[in-house]
Order: sequence, then C-alpha cells, then structure tokens
Amino acid sequence: MVPWAGLSCCLSAAALYLLGRSSGRDAEVLKSVTRVNQLKDLGKISILAPNESQAVLDDILRRISPMCILSTLNYLCTPFILAQLLDTASKVLPLVVTISGRVGSDTPINCEYSGLRGVIVEETAEQHFLKHNDAGSWIQDSALMLSMCKEVPWYLDDGTGRTFIVGGRGATGLVLTVGSEAFEEAGRSFVRGTLDYLQGLKMLGVKRIERVLPVGTPLTVVGEAVKDDIGTVRIQRPHKGPFYISHKTIDQLIANLGRWARWYKYASMGFTAVGVYLLVKHTFHYMMERKRHWELRRRVLAAAAKRAGDEDEGSDATAENGVDNKDLLMPDLCVICLEQEYNSVFVP
Repeated sequence: MVPWAGLSCCLSAAALYLLGRSSGRDAEVLKSVTRVNQLKDLGKISILAPNESQAVLDDILRRISPMCILSTLNYLCTPFILAQLLDTASKVLPLVVTISGRVGSDTPINCEYSGLRGVIVEETAEQHFLKHNDAGSWIQDSALMLSMCKEVPWYLDDGTGRTFIVGGRGATGLVLTVGSEAFEEAGRSFVRGTLDYLQGLKMLGVKRIERVLPVGTPLTVVGEAVKDDIGTVRIQRPHKGPFYISHKTIDQLIANLGRWARWYKYASMGFTAVGVYLLVKHTFHYMMERKRHWELRRRVLAAAAKRAGDEDEGSDATAENGVDNKDLLMPDLCVICLEQEYNSVFVP
C-alpha cells in the first residue's frame, strides 16, 4: 500500500519551501531597488529610451562580433575592453525603482454607483437565486453576470513632480477599495416568476460590487523606469523583475515578504518532519509484516517436514508390525501455532 499521507506531507513541504524561496528572493530584490525619495529626482537618473536601448545593444554586438570571429582571448581579457563592455551593458539593464505619491489623473472615471472618482474601476454583478435540488429542498446559489474593468492614464504626484504608471491593473499587491455594494431585488413579474419556478429556480436579485482606486490615494510603486519617445518618464512592469503597487511602504513590503518567507520555511520543516515520520512508520510496519510472514512460512514448512517424517516412520512401523495406518494417523495441527495438536474447533 502506498503511504499517501507521508508523500502528501513531503510534497506540501516541497511546495512551501519553493514559496519561501520565492518570497525571500523577492524581498532581496526589493532591498536592491533604487529608492527615489522625491519624484523630481527621477529625472536626474540616467534612463534610456527604447530606441536608445536598441542602439546600445547594437553597439555591444558590434564590439563582440569581431572578438568572436577572431577568437582573440587576450583581447577579451584586456581590462580596458572589459570595462567598456560592462559599462555599456549596465546601461541596458532595467532600472527598477521605488516611488511614492498620491494617485492622480487628468481624465478620472466617475463611478456610477459610489460617486467616487478613480483611475481603475472594477464592476461585478452576480445573479442570486434559489435552486431546487433532487432532495426537494431549496439551496441558494449565484452566477456571475458581469465583470469589467476600466483604467485610464494615471500618475503619482508627491508635490515635487509626477510620474505616470503603465499597466497598474496587473501589478502585484494592488488592492482596490470597495466603493459600492448594493443588492437589487428581482422583479415581481408573475409570468417570469412562473417560468423560473417551473425550471426549479426562484430569482432573488442582483448583487453589484464596485471596486475603485480613488484619486488621492497614497501608494508605493516598484517597477522599471523608462522614457517614452518624447522623454517622459514612466513606471511599468519590467521584462524580468518586481512590479508592485501597494498601500504599504517599501520597508513594510520587505518586512512582510521576509515574514512570509520565514513562515513558509518553518511550515516546510514541520511538514517534512511529519512526512518523514509517516514514511518511516510505514516502512517499519511493512518490514515487520514481511518478517512475520517469513517467520510463519518457515514454521509452516518446518511443521510440514516434521509431519512428513513422522508419517514415514509410521508407515515403516506398520509395514513391519502389520498395524493399520488408520490407528497411527497424526492428529491435525493447531492453525495458530502449527506445532501442537488442536484441542477445540469452531462450528459455524
């Protein structure tokens, strides 16, 4: 029998270990990002536009290609050339920064139900109803009717400058505020109610939830700083790296990730200990069972050999003395010990 409990604990421990490593890696990455205290200082950092990055890459390829063709190891190891290549390559690496400020937009969205002004608005509508099951009772259920999200160009402003955020809807850690939550009861149409009842349904109403990122909300954003074609700095998701939008500060994010990493580590150790214990226990029981099986088999074979020897001796004595075999038959052995003759029987 496969020890599923032990294997499940070990697999859970492996999953928690990977989650802990991921959280710890994210915390280390957040510690290494460039912190911009004021948005006006963001323009002082050397940021390349997409076309400039492509030009730098082309320059790297032009420098490397002749070296690869000529295979001049000494040239590659020249400190001056290596310094130039490393300096050029460092300019192409994504510049991940963290900034803080309040949400703003030139064209905010006016929410229909809450009346708030936001830059990201999510609206969902769920149809709630009672459903007639096979047992004859009514159970409550719901179905999603509408799910849409709107996002307009928005920025962070700290009073010294503003920086636009691109693709904030898909950022990690973004939590939208519930602006409105209302329940609209279903209409009392007799015909519609009769048709729904015949189908085993009783319509209760529609629940509408409106989530919004309001204008003026203080946020912390971690992402790649790039320039567009006209030189405007914006923050976006890097090709490989963190992209966070949170109400917490960067220090709180790092502390939270570190806390989760430690929790995953301790949970992984606990599941590992339990899993190893269950596997060892199952292995021990299996070995003891096999040992009892082989011991029982050995005793059965020994008893059978002894009985066969006694029968052979009885046959020789009968042949010499002329005594009938029925008088020398051995009594049946006990089915438990296989050594002594039985002294009781079970009659069903």
